Amino acid sequence: MINDARIVPIQSIDLISMYGFALVAAANAASGTAPEKLAAADIATFSVTTNSKTYIAAEPVKSLNFGSSITASTIYFVPAYDYTGFTKDSAILTVTGDVVADGRTMYSATLSTNALTIAKVGF
Repeated sequence: MINDARIVPIQSIDLISMYGFALVAAANAASGTAPEKLAAADIATFSVTTNSKTYIAAEPVKSLNFGSSITASTIYFVPAYDYTGFTKDSAILTVTGDVVADGRTMYSATLSTNALTIAKVGF
């Protein structure tokens, strides 16, 4: 805790939006690129069609598909309880890293060609 003597609970914002604000603040402080919101194509189902972008999934992720022309991307996400993972059109992804589908932990998934590295994000 940053301030364990005066804890203020998060009440007027959802968890994923709070994560998004923290990521934007961190990117701005480091002069980096803040993640863009990635909307779901269907409930908890996402698709990435633009190469070399950084996103934050707007809701917990059940599945996410990278288009066949996507060779680089970073996705910040919270896995849904029924998380099934990531896919890529016309390719087999080599995935490194584990995900615990608890509906609250933030992860990053970084794609480089057909290799996907998943890491837990600590705040």
